[in-house]
Amino acid sequence: MIRFLQVILLLSFFSVSINAQLYKTKYNIKLKKDKTEKILVKYEGIEKLFKFRWTLYHNDGLVVLRSYDEAVAQNILYLNHVNQSVRVELKTRAGGFYSLPYIILKFVKFDYQTQEAVFELFLFDKKEQIDLKFLTKEALQG
Repeated sequence: MIRFLQVILLLSFFSVSINAQLYKTKYNIKLKKDKTEKILVKYEGIEKLFKFRWTLYHNDGLVVLRSYDEAVAQNILYLNHVNQSVRVELKTRAGGFYSLPYIILKFVKFDYQTQEAVFELFLFDKKEQIDLKFLTKEALQG
């Protein structure tokens, strides 16, 4: 019985780690201070704008301002810390809709020579409903 529980526990850990890697697309983005990245999010004939920029880097904390669908927020992201990323749901919750598409914006590093913050943007979209279009510059897909 104990052996069975160990196997179940081990399989659940593998399942979680596999599911954590199921993003559709990954983009690498470099931004200078106060430069805004604008991304058009399209689905089902609807277009919404996701914008973000950073304003301050101090003590390994990056102040990020972001907006999506008229919702504005401010986050402080840290390197090698729990608060390294933000999650933005791209569609509103509807009855019975459990697999919402979302993006994760992750602060990866700060380049002191160029004074640029480096981000990774992950699109999680199991049903492949979302199309992203970068309006301000081309992000590197990777």
